[in-house]
Amino acid sequence: MRERELKLIRSRENPRFKMLRQLAASTRERRKAGLALLDGMHLIEAYRASGGMPEQLILSETAAGKAEAIRLAAGVDAQALLMLADRLFDDVAQVATPTGVLALIRTPRPGPLPQKIEHCVMLENIQDAGNLGSILRSTAAAGIRTVLLSPGCAFAWSPKVLRAGMGAHFSLDIFDNAELAAALPRLSGRLICTSGYARKSLFQADLRGPLAWVFGNEGSGVSAELIAAAAEQLRIPMPGKTESLNVAAAAAICLFEQVRQQI
Repeated sequence: MRERELKLIRSRENPRFKMLRQLAASTRERRKAGLALLDGMHLIEAYRASGGMPEQLILSETAAGKAEAIRLAAGVDAQALLMLADRLFDDVAQVATPTGVLALIRTPRPGPLPQKIEHCVMLENIQDAGNLGSILRSTAAAGIRTVLLSPGCAFAWSPKVLRAGMGAHFSLDIFDNAELAAALPRLSGRLICTSGYARKSLFQADLRGPLAWVFGNEGSGVSAELIAAAAEQLRIPMPGKTESLNVAAAAAICLFEQVRQQI
């Protein structure tokens, strides 16, 4: 890829660089602009495979000469291609080992919440970005499409959540800032939650048919309101001495026990 084909930015005072730096650093700016940054070939290719086209493809000087970057840029309008000096790119990427490739995308919006929801995952106040991304990845892998995030959750389209999700976002309908209790009448099946105090084991439960899961905050768990609304509370048997599981691990175990029973 010849340098003259790209808009090369070397100055930190450049307004386009400043805009990208703000988006990378601030959830508030990402929400306000309705934009997100995808970091790396895998995420960008997953987005392209879902039918999306980046608003802008950003390359570092080093990456711009590589064959995979040239291939990724194919089909992207020349006006949407941008090259940053390596030191500027590293500021935007904000990771220890930058990939050299970023894409600026319009944050997908799923539209209104469906009137009837057969299968879904409801997440209440999941604040750790890595946990949230991992749960989204497990949800997509389990074949569930609808995810409701309470207002207390980490922002689903933040760079850390996107990296942990590994492209799962693009096969999900993610409803951000959802009032979970208000969505309960839309569920056509049972609501299930996990609790370390539940008497019934996950592996004793019937998880066939329409089902909604609710997973709660890493420290406080599911709220009393949603526990009261749940058809069942289930515990994951832990014969070891560990007190509890990471919420992302717990969600994966539950979702794939459901898969096992439904296949």
